[in-house]
Amino acid sequence: MLGRRPTVAGPAETNHAPLTAPGATRAMEAVLERVLEARLRQARDTDAVFTADMADRLAAYVRRGGKRLRTAFVWCGWRAAGGSGDASAVLRTGAALELLQACALIHDDVMDGSPLRRGAPAMHVDFAHGHRPGRTGGSAESFGTSAAVLAGDLALAWADDLLTETALASPHGPRLFEEWRTMRTEMVAGQYRDLRAQASGSSGTEEALTIAVLKSARYTVARPLALGASLAGADARTLGALRAAGRCAGLAFQLRDDLLGAFGDPALTGKPADEDLRARKLTLLLAVAVRLAETTGDRDAAAVLAPDADARPGHSVERMRAALERTGARAEVEARIADLASSGLRHFEATGAAPGVRREFAALVERASGVTPQQAEELV
Repeated sequence: MLGRRPTVAGPAETNHAPLTAPGATRAMEAVLERVLEARLRQARDTDAVFTADMADRLAAYVRRGGKRLRTAFVWCGWRAAGGSGDASAVLRTGAALELLQACALIHDDVMDGSPLRRGAPAMHVDFAHGHRPGRTGGSAESFGTSAAVLAGDLALAWADDLLTETALASPHGPRLFEEWRTMRTEMVAGQYRDLRAQASGSSGTEEALTIAVLKSARYTVARPLALGASLAGADARTLGALRAAGRCAGLAFQLRDDLLGAFGDPALTGKPADEDLRARKLTLLLAVAVRLAETTGDRDAAAVLAPDADARPGHSVERMRAALERTGARAEVEARIADLASSGLRHFEATGAAPGVRREFAALVERASGVTPQQAEELV
């Protein structure tokens, strides 16, 4: 069945390759909209209540968007590997990644108990708000959690369906699917390591790095680059360079996200700025601060950042932020981000990609890491 074309394709899917990563992202949005419309038609054929309560809510959640970085990285990987012409498989792969991202965010918010996502109530909170006292029994919170888990499962099903359809229609389908399958396992592994670290009160830098790579770096940049390259039939050398570039750029993205989680503006991030600190989520930022506090003998910082710090008198998020600054952890993480961004650009250049594609990748790395290429070179 490999090599069979999709039975239904919109006009944007059969156009020649978009000339830029932003152009690919815009074209993907049109593809994603058609996919959502098709899935909602299927949902209506299944059950009206399910459609109104869950499928419509999930489609609205996906439409609210986000950074849409993954599609741009798929395009960069495809172009770096020599991809050109019909970009339909690239756009559909990007749309599948957006659906998978919806699953990851919905489930992550449930596990973290996060009230907000992208400036709006998280999915489990939104479902809980729809639980009407007097008309529905049981706990609103329990209902919201259970319904959100199902919504995340539905997003995963839609993502897998779309990726499978795309793989079946591509001569490089087996390679595409293998990258996808590995990425899904890495995501679950990273999420579990995150939960386990919180439960054990871990502060190790190696564990923090492992979580960041599995949960975010590969999924956000490295695997999207490899998915795109697979669609172009990339050779081993190109794939190796792209994976190295993606690991560096993806880790820079996650470390920037960690800094925003501790010091960011909720109006810009769309979620509370103190959430990770209150939960004492294991990030490299926290792990570095604990290490520096111990090596310099900063007992106050070590106490504030300790796993049982919530039980200590006077504990506050403000004291944690001060400790992150005073120990030098924030500055060290900033330096690591610059180093990683610079390394990512060097690895990508090793693919032999055309100058225009390298510029597109550099712009994406700047957007993801918050460090311009010039700043990266100056800071390392």
